[in-house]
Amino acid sequence: MVTLTLFTTSPSSVLLIVSQKAGFSALSEKACLRTGLWEPGRTGMATLFTGKILIRNNSDGDEVDTEQELSLRLDNRVLLLYFGAGECPQCQTFAPILKDFFVKLTDEFYVNRASQIALVYISQDQTKEQQDSFLRDMPRKWLFLPFQDELKRDLGRMFAVDHIPMVVVLKPSGEVVTRDAVEEIGRLGPACFWNWQEASEVIDRNFLTAEDFDDLAPRSLTDPIRRLKYKIEKGILRSPTAQDDNISIIELGHTINWTDDLMVSHNS
Repeated sequence: MVTLTLFTTSPSSVLLIVSQKAGFSALSEKACLRTGLWEPGRTGMATLFTGKILIRNNSDGDEVDTEQELSLRLDNRVLLLYFGAGECPQCQTFAPILKDFFVKLTDEFYVNRASQIALVYISQDQTKEQQDSFLRDMPRKWLFLPFQDELKRDLGRMFAVDHIPMVVVLKPSGEVVTRDAVEEIGRLGPACFWNWQEASEVIDRNFLTAEDFDDLAPRSLTDPIRRLKYKIEKGILRSPTAQDDNISIIELGHTINWTDDLMVSHNS
């Protein structure tokens, strides 16, 4: 049986969802045009939060509330909706795993370019204080809804959330990749993202966006050494050959020369 459900995401915006046993999927453009619920040119995940405010989990609590900002943060990305609560024992066990998973995909210490992934925390906390306390230790690239926003309840109904923690993985089109990825994230770690990305047909980009530059954190002069050590440990960096027995990393006017038997640091 197929069920059509209407959700009001703002006074002037209504989202129509097709509910099936296998999950949820957004209506096709043609069907939406027939029902009058489709806004041409707005097919990305940003539409889900149209008319709403998302807050960045940074020190300033920057609001993402314009169509352009929402599109920048959400479109052409694998989107994770994390339903959880800071006081939930199971969430307390899972949260550090999810944090490590997200950081290793988005922090330039671990990757050359942040993966095309976004996470919105759908708080199930009992109070705003509990929500704030939980988010204090979470990545600053996470997004979340204001505590009183009723869209949290609507999203819970939309994706049939019946327990926490729960992570819904969505394609850029709005289709569900995985209804609950908690076990998969715990078992496979960052490796499961590449499966989601392939299934989601995300358009790969090989450049930094304005958002990436905004999120770049200041780095110390020793970071190149630590990054190189991490990459060697993970087997990412190939072993030096006779042709590249002298690898230089230059950052902030600091040069680190790698030789076969010696690492020397000096100011350039």
